Amino acid sequence: MTKSELYINRCIQIAEKGLFLASPNPCVGAVLVYNDEIIGEGFTSAFGGAHAEVNCINSVSFENQKIISESTLYVSLEPCSHQGKTPACSLLIIEKNIKKVVVGSLDPNPLVAGNGIKMLKAKGISVEFGVLKSKCINANKRFYTFHQKKRPYIILKWAQTKNGYFSPLNGEQFWITNQYSKQLVHKWRSKEMSILVGTKTAEIDNPQLNSRLYNKKNPIRLVIDVDLKLNSELHIFDQKQETIIFNNLKNENSINLKYVKLDFKENIENQILDYLYQSEINSVIIEGGLKTLQGFIKQNLWNEARILTGENEIELGLKAPNLHGEIIEEYTLGKDSIKHIINTL
Repeated sequence: MTKSELYINRCIQIAEKGLFLASPNPCVGAVLVYNDEIIGEGFTSAFGGAHAEVNCINSVSFENQKIISESTLYVSLEPCSHQGKTPACSLLIIEKNIKKVVVGSLDPNPLVAGNGIKMLKAKGISVEFGVLKSKCINANKRFYTFHQKKRPYIILKWAQTKNGYFSPLNGEQFWITNQYSKQLVHKWRSKEMSILVGTKTAEIDNPQLNSRLYNKKNPIRLVIDVDLKLNSELHIFDQKQETIIFNNLKNENSINLKYVKLDFKENIENQILDYLYQSEINSVIIEGGLKTLQGFIKQNLWNEARILTGENEIELGLKAPNLHGEIIEEYTLGKDSIKHIINTL
C-alpha cells in the first residue's frame, strides 16, 4: 500500500463515524499529514454542520498551527466548491495555503463535479486524484446513487426459513431469526435515511421501525396504506419519529406524521422513489412484505439485498423472493446465516 493509499484508507475509516448523521450529505473523512505524522483528522458533521476538511483543520493543535500550510491534506471525496449550508471547503484549503491535496473520488453533485479540484489547481495547489477511487465511491454509494440515478440507494431486507419460506400461508406473525440478528437489523436501520413497509406488514407485525436496539438514530418510516385502513393504534402512528403514509386519498401534515397521495394506478414504486428523491432522502431499506419487495424486484429497482436465514422451517408458506446478483458477503450470527447480494444488472 502506498503512502497516499494508507492515508486515504484512514479517511474512509473515519468517514464511517459520520454516516449515521451526515445524510443526505456524503460521509467524508479528511486527514492532515506533516512529515508522515497525522496532525489533524475530521469527518462530516451532522447535516448542516461542518464538513470533514473543516473539522480536520480545526482539530490541529495550537502548537501545530504553523505547519498546516506545509502539510498534505488527504480527503476521501473532492472538497466542495460552492456555498451551501456551510462555506466552500476549497476556499478554506486555499486560505490555509495548503500546498498539496490528495483526493479519493470526484463529487457527483453537479454543483461540484470536478470544480473543487479545478479551484485548487487554479491557485497552484498540487492535487493527486483517484487514490482508492472505487473504495471511496463504495463508501459513499448512497450519495453517488442519489445524484447519478436520481433516486435513493435501495436495500432489500428479509428473513426466510431454512427451507426458503418468507412466511406461513395463514399470514400470522412468525419470528424466523434470533435476537442477535434483530440487533444487527437495528444497526442497519440506523445507517439509512428511511425504511419502507407495506400494509400487511404494518398490520400483522405492528413494527416500530426504529433502531432502539442499537442507537437513537431512527430512519424515516414509510408505509404504504392505499385506502387508509390501518388501525390508528399501531406503532407507526405514535408520532415518535417522522412517518410518511403513501395513500390514494389525501395529502395531510401533522407532527411527525405526513400523508402523501399517490396514483396507485400508475407505477407506484417509481412514484415513491421520485418522492424520496425530491425530498432529499438518499437511502431506503425495504423490509416487506412480500408484495412490496416483489414490486421493486420486478422492476429491478434495488442496489443490494440482505437476506437472513434462520434455523426454523415451515411445511407450507409463501416462498421468499429469488434474486439474481453477486454475493459479496456471507457470515453467521448464532445459528442464523446472513447473505449480502449486490445488483449487477
